[in-house]
Amino acid sequence: MGGSQTSRWGAFCARATLAAMAGGERLAGWLERVAYRGVRSGDSESVRLEKVIYTVIALATTLAATLWVGVFLALELPSSAAIPFLYQVLTVLGLILLARTKRFEFFRSGQLIMFLVFPFLLMWSLGGFANGSAVAIWAVSAPLIAVGARPWPWFGGFAVLAAISGVVDDSLAASAPEIPRFAITGMFVLNLVGVALIVLLALSYSLRERKKSFVALAETRRELEVEQEKSERLLLNVLPAPIAKRLKEGESVIADRLPNVTVLFADIVGFTVGSRDMSPEEVAGFLNGVFGDLDDLTDRFGLDKIKTLGDGYMVAGGATGPRFDHVDAVLEMALEIRDTVAGRPFAGGQLALRMGVDTGSAVGAVIGKKRFSYDLWGETVNAASRMESHGESGTIQVTERVFDLARGRFEFKKRGAMLKKGSMSASRPN
Repeated sequence: MGGSQTSRWGAFCARATLAAMAGGERLAGWLERVAYRGVRSGDSESVRLEKVIYTVIALATTLAATLWVGVFLALELPSSAAIPFLYQVLTVLGLILLARTKRFEFFRSGQLIMFLVFPFLLMWSLGGFANGSAVAIWAVSAPLIAVGARPWPWFGGFAVLAAISGVVDDSLAASAPEIPRFAITGMFVLNLVGVALIVLLALSYSLRERKKSFVALAETRRELEVEQEKSERLLLNVLPAPIAKRLKEGESVIADRLPNVTVLFADIVGFTVGSRDMSPEEVAGFLNGVFGDLDDLTDRFGLDKIKTLGDGYMVAGGATGPRFDHVDAVLEMALEIRDTVAGRPFAGGQLALRMGVDTGSAVGAVIGKKRFSYDLWGETVNAASRMESHGESGTIQVTERVFDLARGRFEFKKRGAMLKKGSMSASRPN
């Protein structure tokens, strides 16, 4: 090959290099857009990553094959140029089929076979390892990029083809076409750089996509944590904390027999009449203020709010866990309600409450499928309710059971036999 041909070869390589550098940025964006054409919306993260990596590598190799086709045509080796050109044609057809059908297995297998076989065919057509500038090194890409497939069979195929090439290398060299030394050296460089670029491209896309997946997963986890926190707050607004915990731990049916529980009912005296001239917003605001204070007291005394009933409030001690001082805690809260919550301005006067307390056994359970709630049932609950409904404004009316358990620590005043079980009002001792 003369000097003019050498100049043409050098000019061709220079133009190709400059064109590749100038279009690199646009090429990266185009590769990424095309890479997602074969991805289904329902694909798993691993399948999506696999499709993107194979598509990007196939596109990059197809574009690189254009350089090889041009090089071999410039060297007047049309049979060698036909091999990378055939790869281009088959890859384009495979990408079109993948974009239309989203069937990835066929495309992946085809790419791995061509990556493995075509470089050896090209090297054999050029006359073996030395004259073919070890272009078969491209075949090592097959086991390296066998993402989602078993790499060792592909490596085994590479080793077998490499061994065969070593056996027939002398025969191939004897009939090798004449290629200038500088061209062989240039192809060596291109082969080394090309294979390194393909592997780097696969790794970089894999790492980038995995990073995007991790970021998306972290964002999803953060959103789930926020939603979980909201759900837990809502759950705690509906259920006592120990009951909410049992539900979260998987108990589907929560129903307990409670041998020792103390129940308090508190009701606003004259609320129906007193709130008649209040707007809905004023009614809601007033009740929120009163019940908010009761919620604070419930937390302070370590008791369980069971529910509100209109303008009534129900609280229990010893319902969600054993507690030896449940009677005293409930009575202390009742006295605190009488002394601090009562006295708010209401209906031209002051807020007054009736309260009833009983202690004994009960049944506690979570009831309902949609708007579920935790509630108590039993004679203890009924008696506490009767104590409240038959009580007097500003008093805490208790049953004899409460009196028997708390006398000596609280002062009681007997009201007489107004109820079947007897009753009395409670106060703090002097």
